[in-house]
Amino acid sequence: MTAYPPPPPPAAAGNDKTTLWGVLGIVFAFCCLPLGVVFAVLSLNEAKKSGKQPTLAYVAFGLSALLLVLNIILAVSGNLPGFSSTAP
Repeated sequence: MTAYPPPPPPAAAGNDKTTLWGVLGIVFAFCCLPLGVVFAVLSLNEAKKSGKQPTLAYVAFGLSALLLVLNIILAVSGNLPGFSSTAP
């Protein structure tokens, strides 16, 4: 029988900043667009440093961009609650 080498040790728990920043970017994209973009950038930078996939960073960027465009469209059309495009 051939002996197989032992499996590599698991990654340290609670040390995945790429996922943390990505999830925060997605959450803040809904309530505070600038913070969503900041956390997406942090997630992207951390993914590049650690060699992980930056999927959550891309999702946060996409959501932030989509919601920004939606807010602009709603503000220009006058359908954004609490925002009036006409002077009183």
